[in-house]
Amino acid sequence: MATISCRVKNNNDDSVIQLLNPNRQTIYFKDVRPLKDSRFQLVNFSDNELRVSLSNVSLSDEGRYVCQLYTDPPQEAYADITVLVPPGNPIIESRYDVVSEGNETELTCTAMGSKPAASIRWMKGEEELTGETTVEETYDRMFTVTSRVRFSVTKEDDGVPVDCIIDHPAVKDLLAQRHLEVLYKPEVKIVVTSPDGLTREGDNLYLTCIAEGKPYPLQVSWLRVDEDVPPHAVVTGSDLYIENLNKSYNGTYRCVASNAVGEAYDDYILYVYDAPTTIPTPTTNPVNTQDSRASEGAPQKIDHAVIGGVVAVVMFAILCALIVLGRYFARHKGTYFTHEAKGADDAADADTAIINAEGGHNNTDEKKEYYI
Repeated sequence: MATISCRVKNNNDDSVIQLLNPNRQTIYFKDVRPLKDSRFQLVNFSDNELRVSLSNVSLSDEGRYVCQLYTDPPQEAYADITVLVPPGNPIIESRYDVVSEGNETELTCTAMGSKPAASIRWMKGEEELTGETTVEETYDRMFTVTSRVRFSVTKEDDGVPVDCIIDHPAVKDLLAQRHLEVLYKPEVKIVVTSPDGLTREGDNLYLTCIAEGKPYPLQVSWLRVDEDVPPHAVVTGSDLYIENLNKSYNGTYRCVASNAVGEAYDDYILYVYDAPTTIPTPTTNPVNTQDSRASEGAPQKIDHAVIGGVVAVVMFAILCALIVLGRYFARHKGTYFTHEAKGADDAADADTAIINAEGGHNNTDEKKEYYI
């Protein structure tokens, strides 16, 4: 509904007020409506105002309305009515209903029959996209707007909504939505069910292959890289079971899953360690039960630190003894030459000196010296 009001500041001479439409047809002359259009209704009439309402406004009602005051000379005032036409519900279409990851998809959104032309924005989740927009004006002064967006999809885009948002002064919160459907190759992961920790000889190995994809991978297989799977290995669907492991089973075990998009795999490297060494349990004397219980509380291992300390003390004692003996022999070194020289000072000649000396030939049988 539109309201048109003609107001006069001073109308002392009771001049006539009338309202004309854009085609210069009289809508109201004073309080009389010559125009046969019931959508126009008189709201208020006085010497200073003529107020008229127009219901169910259409595009044909757009234009300039004239308020005339019959004076000499006549006076006029103008008011322009602009009619906004909101677009119809937007239509969003996809070039491909289903698209594989890595490929490009194309979406088109159309807003028809608006005035003025609407603007279109694109959102993919929280990401804003840039589209190519074309505007077409129709015969009835309306506009049709089309926007097209292209982008490559990934597996993360599966199920993500794409919104076509319409911006127009005559309407709010108008949008169309399409959820992406993306096909992607499997994602594979091997889970070790048993054993916990290291795999040792004699253990049983239980592997489970978890594969997800779109479409769901129906084909899951096990193989051993560069070698054959052990003959007694049991493969049940996505599970691999090998009992009584030994080192000949070492290698890379691969789980392969495939669907219509492609295939993927995950590897498990098996390394079999030696079986743990067992220590025999000490036996007890069944007759002397009290001594057996006492021995249970005694330490079962010899302290290597104590042994090292004893060895160090013994070595230190030996070293000290060697030093004392060395100093002793160093003091008595040269005694032979000293005894031989005694008596040489008082002798008349060399022969006499030798005879008088303690170490001479006369005493060789009596004195002997030993060296260690």
